[in-house]
Amino acid sequence: MELKEVGEFGLIDLLKQDTIHDSRTVVVGIGDDAAVLLPGPQQLQLVTADMLVEKIHFDLSTTTARQLGYKSVAVNFSDIAAMGGTPKHVVVSIALPAALSVEFVTDLYAGMKDICREYKANIVGGDTVASPSGLVINVTALGEVAAEHVIRRSGARPGDVVAVTNTLGDSAAGLELLQRGDWVHHDYAGPLIAAHLTPRPQVRVGMLLAQRGVTSMDDISDGLASELHEIASASNVSLRIEADRIPLSQAVRYGAALCNRSPLDYALYGGEDFQLLFTMPPAKFLDLIEGDGGAVFVKIGEVLPPGEGVQLTYGEGTMQPIRPRGYNHFRHE
Repeated sequence: MELKEVGEFGLIDLLKQDTIHDSRTVVVGIGDDAAVLLPGPQQLQLVTADMLVEKIHFDLSTTTARQLGYKSVAVNFSDIAAMGGTPKHVVVSIALPAALSVEFVTDLYAGMKDICREYKANIVGGDTVASPSGLVINVTALGEVAAEHVIRRSGARPGDVVAVTNTLGDSAAGLELLQRGDWVHHDYAGPLIAAHLTPRPQVRVGMLLAQRGVTSMDDISDGLASELHEIASASNVSLRIEADRIPLSQAVRYGAALCNRSPLDYALYGGEDFQLLFTMPPAKFLDLIEGDGGAVFVKIGEVLPPGEGVQLTYGEGTMQPIRPRGYNHFRHE
């Protein structure tokens, strides 16, 4: 069915079903001039927004509408996770080309509802307009965090451990396999494709880390190299990273070999892993890895006094600076 057959308000009526997953926090949802929300007691509010533009952030030939909807919300929830918070609400604005069908749009929202249901977050409003060219999706997420658990990029201190969650580079490898088009012939490709199309924001882990004494944290959206520089700059410290410690899955090693790439480059410069990069005192890190069996934390380096920048060391003792390279909308390297 074409969009013009249902019109703007008919489309909104279709989309607003099944949007509330925690009714205790919503006084008024979709349907009025503004949503009315009830914040939790003694909670600070977190607000973040991400815009996804067709042909820049996604290609409709390599993703389904439902996967795209899921990811468009996931990238925002990852920002909430990096602050130590929990997502509560999203506001979705979309610009739709006339060529898209009503079924595509309802599938897009089905993906958004999937992840909101998973994290008990609500879709409480937004805007729907026509686009003269490609599809544009803008999601604003609201989260909550206790004042004592707000984590910023600026708290790293010399002597801290530098660590990450899980493995890195999977999403970038998945994207390259999608672009090649022959990934279906490789058994290892499935997890890499999933890492790119439907990333899992580390919300539970972010909350845990905030409670266990991390000093700084950032989500890895633009590549490890870029996020390392963000923490180093915000905290006025140097970081020394051990190349051999950066966690790489076996799948990403296979993918890199197929594409004639370095798996380390995927991790450093690929982006969209949506894992967490964090710093914390060594004793607290030791307690962390001994005390939580449900999460994977990997030490990759240490925080040093300012002056050295961000350095990558290799097992044979060589060292080289890590350039602040990664995804940047206005600079492509």
